[in-house]
Amino acid sequence: MVHFLSNRRVEIDIHHMRREEAKQYLERFLSGVDGSIKEVVVIHGYSSGTVLRDMVRKNLKHRRIRSKELALNPGITTLYLF
Repeated sequence: MVHFLSNRRVEIDIHHMRREEAKQYLERFLSGVDGSIKEVVVIHGYSSGTVLRDMVRKNLKHRRIRSKELALNPGITTLYLF
């Protein structure tokens, strides 16, 4: 689910998805999102395992991703976009 927090920032909740489903969802989103979006807050959760967290933090690659920031909340990662 995508929630627009502002005209430059969105939040995506993937914690209910399987790894491959979440990876494909994020890649499609990043390929199609408007260039004005510069931050994507990904809610991947952590209490039910680290598969989604590790996928977002270590394996997710896309030409739009400039950097990743780990939040104090271990269930969230912010993607900064070009």
